[in-house]
Amino acid sequence: MTQPDQPGRFRAFGPSGVPRYRLDGPDDAPLVVLGPSLGTSADLWLPQLPELARTRRVLRYDLPGHGAAPAPDGPFTVEDLADGVAALLDGLGVAEAAYAGVSLGGGVGTALALRHPARVASLVLCCTSPTFGEAGPWHERAALVRREGVGSLADSAPGRWFTPGFTGAAPYVAMLRATDPEGYAACCEALARFDAAGRLGEITAPTLVVAGARDVATPPSGHADVLAAGIPGAELTVVEDAAHLANAERPGPVTAVITAHLDRTAKGPAR
Repeated sequence: MTQPDQPGRFRAFGPSGVPRYRLDGPDDAPLVVLGPSLGTSADLWLPQLPELARTRRVLRYDLPGHGAAPAPDGPFTVEDLADGVAALLDGLGVAEAAYAGVSLGGGVGTALALRHPARVASLVLCCTSPTFGEAGPWHERAALVRREGVGSLADSAPGRWFTPGFTGAAPYVAMLRATDPEGYAACCEALARFDAAGRLGEITAPTLVVAGARDVATPPSGHADVLAAGIPGAELTVVEDAAHLANAERPGPVTAVITAHLDRTAKGPAR
């Protein structure tokens, strides 16, 4: 496991060496970890929180430079983020947990299931992919936000994240505007390097893949279907009238399929 004194590794999460996080729900309930997307905070999962916290201990974390987390002090990979989540579980004394993540948060879940399979009792991969496209555009976006700030992306974010008729984009765009440019850029560079496509068959956690039918960032075809086909036994749910942040745009059906999957696959104790 990566050690805290290695540059660009755990320190990307902050001085403690693990992600900034929040806990909700019963102390003695099974734990589920929720990972956010690029440009959003742990509050991305607020639509699911009331239902999940009824019967589970819910841990929401922030990516480096996002939400309550400080900016990174060096480069990191998606695998480093996964190691940070494993370290967080170590610090909480949790042997295994369910994990659900959106987009980059889903990539972290994929890496966690590959690097620390015994820690992942159940896996939900939402609007994500085993690889996020060519590296060049990610490096270009990283350069843009370092040069002009995240505000340069804010006006176009609703078009990337939601269907045209969605009227609730403002809180999520505000999350993007509050993101540290270096944190955002470093996450872009981590996405540029991530490629788990050749290792999906190694994932042993029971997996649910959730896709937005109108997602232009990680469309069901070529992304969600690749995850579902590659991960042994994985199930795929495509949510109609939803784009990239499907859990925010269509919270009802997304919450329903996630809770049903967790109820079937992750009933054990939190510790």
